[in-house]
Amino acid sequence: MQPTRKHQRIETDSLVYATMESPIGILGVAATDKGVCNIRTAQKSESQFLRYLEDVYTARPMHDPKRLKPVIDELKAYFKGELTEFDCELDLTCGTPFQQTVWKRLLTIPFGETRSYGWLAEKLKNPNASRAVGNANGKNPVPVIIPCHRVIHADGGLGGYTGGLHIKEFLLDLETHAHAPV
Repeated sequence: MQPTRKHQRIETDSLVYATMESPIGILGVAATDKGVCNIRTAQKSESQFLRYLEDVYTARPMHDPKRLKPVIDELKAYFKGELTEFDCELDLTCGTPFQQTVWKRLLTIPFGETRSYGWLAEKLKNPNASRAVGNANGKNPVPVIIPCHRVIHADGGLGGYTGGLHIKEFLLDLETHAHAPV
């Protein structure tokens, strides 16, 4: 008997993945033919990430670090403080139209800067949607590249972070102190 799933699986024709060591632990990176579709922070192992992908996506995940080398190289450069803007293609089809809109707006927050949940809701022309914006942030499938860590409370409080608040603090500190080329 198949285990019951808590969620509907995401339809994909193909899925490749790789893992990498980073200052915030093992990152799992996955992509479809359209682009990077998932990054998981704080993974304990590659097998943990693989089990997650098998549970969430319909396509059988194939280990292919060579195909993901460009995005992994960008992530490494980011963590060294040498990259301020990612250039990889993204596949955000897993989200609702509202979530996709929030995630795309997150991409406009400049490196090293923060914005409030209210600012984000205002930019989406829905000033009362701060809570919905926060929920969409929490479902961001591609953290680090889509900088949900740059969204904080209006009073300066950090708010939450799906991977753990210590990761959000690390990323904000990294961006504050980075010596990236201009």
